[in-house]
Amino acid sequence: MLLIAAVLVLLCQGDALAQAAGASSSPTENPVVEIVTSKGRITVELWPSDAPMTVKNFLHYVDSGFYDDTIFHRVLNDVLIQGGGLSPELAAKIPGPSIKIESDNGRLNLRGTIAMARGQDKDSATSEFYINLHDNPDFDRTLKRSGYTVFGQVTDGIEAADRIGKVQTSRRGTRDDIPILPVFVETIRRLEPPDTP
Repeated sequence: MLLIAAVLVLLCQGDALAQAAGASSSPTENPVVEIVTSKGRITVELWPSDAPMTVKNFLHYVDSGFYDDTIFHRVLNDVLIQGGGLSPELAAKIPGPSIKIESDNGRLNLRGTIAMARGQDKDSATSEFYINLHDNPDFDRTLKRSGYTVFGQVTDGIEAADRIGKVQTSRRGTRDDIPILPVFVETIRRLEPPDTP
């Protein structure tokens, strides 16, 4: 009987702890942005605790309107979609200074995550980003490579990203994987957090 009573006490304590944890949890306070494209809307939650410099940099471009009227200029079928740097005429926009890589944050290039594009220099990311349409472990940081900084996750509208990932592409000038019919980024804007009671 004593053993049964002790088990019941432990179970009750566990329930109380679980309820307390649930009561203290609240909707995410992470910034959320909406990418409005010609193929639909994509909602993305950003992770400033994992990639603070990257999120701050991205939101600077969002808040300044830098991404308005740009295109997804690189589409790898069912692999990724990349944008944030070119106009519909394929003219490069002039970004701000590059930022240091934060790919050692433990976040992986899984389907639906957003990450920063960069050049050969690991610290060369500026405005361009990509959305993973597939798990892409080749883009993750390892002991032998720097990888790419993952800084958020699509929470709604992945089907719009998938539609972009299936458009026909071609080579134009020196660039490969350009959509034949442009896929526009009309704007990227912050979404206000929902009111809490």
